[in-house]
Amino acid sequence: MIGAPEPLMRLRLRVEQDLFVVRQLGREVAREVGLEQQDQTRLATALSEVGRVIMAGGSGADVTFAVRQDGVHTAIQVAVESPSPGDGPRLRDGLAHVGRLVDKLEVEDGETGTVVWMARRLPASVPRLTPDRMDEIRAGLGRHVPSSPVDELHVQNQQLIAALDEVRSQRDELARLNAELEETNRGVMALYHQLSEELDETNRGVVALYAELDDKSEQLASANEAKSRFLANVSHELRAPVTAVIGLSRLLADGASDPLTEEQERQVGLIRSSAGDLLTLVNDLLDLAKAEAGRIEPNWEQVDLRAMFGQLRGTLRPLATRPEVDFRIDEPAVASIRSDEVLLARVLRNLLTNALKFTAEGEVRLSVRAVGADLEFTVTDTGTGIPAELLERIFEEFYQVPGSKALSGKGTGLGLPYARRLAAILGGALRAESTVGGGSTFTLRLPAS
Repeated sequence: MIGAPEPLMRLRLRVEQDLFVVRQLGREVAREVGLEQQDQTRLATALSEVGRVIMAGGSGADVTFAVRQDGVHTAIQVAVESPSPGDGPRLRDGLAHVGRLVDKLEVEDGETGTVVWMARRLPASVPRLTPDRMDEIRAGLGRHVPSSPVDELHVQNQQLIAALDEVRSQRDELARLNAELEETNRGVMALYHQLSEELDETNRGVVALYAELDDKSEQLASANEAKSRFLANVSHELRAPVTAVIGLSRLLADGASDPLTEEQERQVGLIRSSAGDLLTLVNDLLDLAKAEAGRIEPNWEQVDLRAMFGQLRGTLRPLATRPEVDFRIDEPAVASIRSDEVLLARVLRNLLTNALKFTAEGEVRLSVRAVGADLEFTVTDTGTGIPAELLERIFEEFYQVPGSKALSGKGTGLGLPYARRLAAILGGALRAESTVGGGSTFTLRLPAS
């Protein structure tokens, strides 16, 4: 139930003509408190309809207008009280449609009669109704002279015409919006169909591309397998005649054989040197072919790094023949690693040999350190260095940095690719860092266990 503040005015309904008066006063009160014209008409219509339904039951009614605070909103409140008790059910049924015209509509049964409460909130833009303003409204309503039923009917007709004009305007606007929406929908559907067709076309192209890629991948895998078999077979077949050439050249140069002239000794030496280079290339090709074919199976064991470093130091010391180069293999800071001793030694020997070939002066150094759960083997040199854009290319087969020249021996361009493949087989990775003129650093990272 809505509370009962101090009323603005009261009015009694006794005859049907009073319905015109209460409608006029309802519209006038609504205008005075600040409701907009449409809300004025709604409140006046609701009030006259409530009065009509009450008077249809054969009784009159007392109408009270007031302004009250409804939560955070200010509202105009109208109470229509009928002296007939127990009339609530009939009024609720008859006034169900009236509730759409106001913000609140309640019907209460009491011992002395039935009360219909209505309320309509005032717009937030309406200035606060002070007590002085309320007194002014009461005085103005007290001077109000009701017009005749004909005049009220004329006002209602004008309001109805205005409402019909507004409805027609809204209908035309709605029709325009519907037409725009329909046009937009057609555009959206056309765009959707276009995008669907383009997506289907793209999907077909992607499927065709994937099919082509699968085909190319199979061809590449087949070609790579054929290359590995070819390298393995050719390398295997070449080892025997190359070894024979080396053996024969040694026999020719042996002092126990018939003496050779100086020119013959030089030529035999060239034959032996060339055959040695060819044997090195054949061995590298064979090792690389085995790695690519997946025929290398690591023999996992606990490797003593101190013993391995000692062997590397002894076998590679003869290669460090230039006094300008300090060849150093540090004592390992870690005692052991779970790995394949032979494969790990091959990788480190390959890196050290490569560093010695391209270092004219300074230092070549091997060290190892623990990094988390891994070990990092580092080979550093003070050689000519490698341009940054070529750091990955040096791991390609047969690739050699343009302008580089080995100071001892000849490079085949297979050592580093083979070393990286062995690193992957051991479960690690091999990376390179270098500065032109500042040397290079090769880092082999492997799991410690």
